[in-house]
Amino acid sequence: MTQFYPPDYAATGQLIEELAVELGKQGLFVRVFTGQPGYAFHSHSAPAREYFQQLVIQRSRATRIWSKRIRGKALNGLIFCLRAGLHLLKTSSRGDVLLLTTAPPFLPILGYFANKIFGIPYVCLIYDLYPDVAVELNVFSRRHWLVKLWNRVNCHIWKQAQQIVVLSPSMKNRVADKCPQLKEKITVIHNWADANWIVPIAKQDNWFAQTFNLVDRFTVLYSGNMGRCHDVETILEAAQLLQHDSILFVFIGNGAKREAFEARTRQLGLTNCRFLPYQDKQNLPYSLTAGDLSLVSISPGMEGVVAPSKLYAALAAGRPIAAICESQSYLQALIAEAECGAAFSNGDAMGLADFIRRLSTDELLVKRMGEAGRRYLQSNFTPDRIAREYYKLLHQSIVSDFAPSLNGRNGRKGRETNTLQEQ
Repeated sequence: MTQFYPPDYAATGQLIEELAVELGKQGLFVRVFTGQPGYAFHSHSAPAREYFQQLVIQRSRATRIWSKRIRGKALNGLIFCLRAGLHLLKTSSRGDVLLLTTAPPFLPILGYFANKIFGIPYVCLIYDLYPDVAVELNVFSRRHWLVKLWNRVNCHIWKQAQQIVVLSPSMKNRVADKCPQLKEKITVIHNWADANWIVPIAKQDNWFAQTFNLVDRFTVLYSGNMGRCHDVETILEAAQLLQHDSILFVFIGNGAKREAFEARTRQLGLTNCRFLPYQDKQNLPYSLTAGDLSLVSISPGMEGVVAPSKLYAALAAGRPIAAICESQSYLQALIAEAECGAAFSNGDAMGLADFIRRLSTDELLVKRMGEAGRRYLQSNFTPDRIAREYYKLLHQSIVSDFAPSLNGRNGRKGRETNTLQEQ
């Protein structure tokens, strides 16, 4: 279950689609319940039901009330949850295990009720950790009664879940700090990218780079969401420092910060910044390889709260990575281990600018770092490798759910377990 799914451009939806397809390749029957496009999209509607080999996709109606504002997104998410709950009540094909994302953040509550009413085990897949996101964005105070209640509800839901999946070690630490007794139930499974689909393309052979005149200039690429959780301020300051160098910054995507960010570059008279819209999925292998250096950023306070999925596609593209994050971020360790770039503390625009200048004059270093990052991805974060981790975890969720019945306790005795269905 997830609110966002292609043709929506939201990263969570794109990843769930790829995961569902990969699980299908491993012989699992997968059912997806999702919404109509409502976050980032060109198409305003998609088929209410689709079939693809062992995959069934069912979409509810779209709700786009104030969709660009925090309150509007929360309301739209709540409405989706209500529709998803009605779907669970009415359908007979609830599957053997539910995989529920935090898109929207209240969605795992349905897993708890489905478990209590129908005895279905569920797994929580935490993409963004709430209420921490709301606290770090100053929507609520850390001491607000709603935050305290939300944390208590989360712990209750996580305790009842068979497994909890998080995207980074620092996110695991955050969840474990909230509920120390659940530490053994939390599994880190990284996001991924398909290195067979996104392959390095020389800029002179890349139609996207040719179309936007990126071939002859060293190009720093930021591709994806420019949201409240992403540090674009440090990037803007670095662009100011490099405005007289032959270096171009290209920003592809959208998000809550884009409009103000773009306006600020115009106000400062920066001619070295270019903004492009989200690209159709079939264009990503070309847009992601149109740059010479890829940027990944997390705002201060967001470490362990979010995990940038754009990192993995950038690794697949065979380009060096410059990450802007806190000093204790898992990104620092990952990039150091992969030897694929450098990480900079939030606000260290000078360090970032110096690194960009260095790469712009050293083609061999760019090539070496890019190739190292791609090798690291191929060894650790490919779709089939990650899907096998999910397969194992989902299978264990069913096996552990049956175990209590052997001792006469509550369990779903007698059900077949050879089919896993993701709702």
